Amino acid sequence: MGPIELKRPAEFLRTHLLRPFSALADFFYPPACSVCGISTGGHRGLCAKCWSGIRFIERPYCEVLGIPFSHDLGTGILSAEAIANPPPFDRLRSAATHDHAVRDLVHGLKYRDRTDLAPMMAAWMLRASDGTVESCDALIPVPLHRSRMLARKFNQAAELARHMARLSGKPLLAATLMRVKRTSQQVGLGAKAREDNVRGAFAIAKGSENDIFGKRIVLIDDVYTTGATVAAASRTLRKAGAADITVLTFARALSEPI
Repeated sequence: MGPIELKRPAEFLRTHLLRPFSALADFFYPPACSVCGISTGGHRGLCAKCWSGIRFIERPYCEVLGIPFSHDLGTGILSAEAIANPPPFDRLRSAATHDHAVRDLVHGLKYRDRTDLAPMMAAWMLRASDGTVESCDALIPVPLHRSRMLARKFNQAAELARHMARLSGKPLLAATLMRVKRTSQQVGLGAKAREDNVRGAFAIAKGSENDIFGKRIVLIDDVYTTGATVAAASRTLRKAGAADITVLTFARALSEPI
């Protein structure tokens, strides 16, 4: 037997040394669907039933708001909503609609501390980013207020952004955008109440202005509903001189394609 090839030590470690531990872990914690818990062939995956219930957001869609169209109307077409109420960001992209299995994944990460779901969710978001992550200067998660961060222990948007930074190699600016106003929970509020709730909620950390000025930013959040939160955050980034802002979320509340 020749000498062990050490050009790829991480691959050697994973293949030869960690395999017994992986098999042992599978014995005690067998692979299961991340949504329903039924046995599957691998970890961090979904069973066929849950997978079939996911509605990924694919083209054709509004170039600004990412709302899917039921028919291809040609390139560069905007939705009526984007024309009537242009958002403060340049474009919105989301991986899937916020229903069924996707809602369960969001709730698992956000409310049940299932941070193990974040790598898979981040990979889906990267695929849905329409090249904006590849061309951006930095990733910025929508921040939590420090009081909520203490209560929740982690920020789900930051978890998604952290794994996206790892997958893409892009800088993660986790402390550049701050939530300076303690807002009420957005769940259950109407569109106008949500907008009032987050007005003035964000600021750029002192000394971090150069992180934003003239830069192409991808703003990360878990769910897009009315857009009030990311709109408020985007206005703060735009005021700080951001040249281009993409909002990228895992899920998007949507009824049907238009």
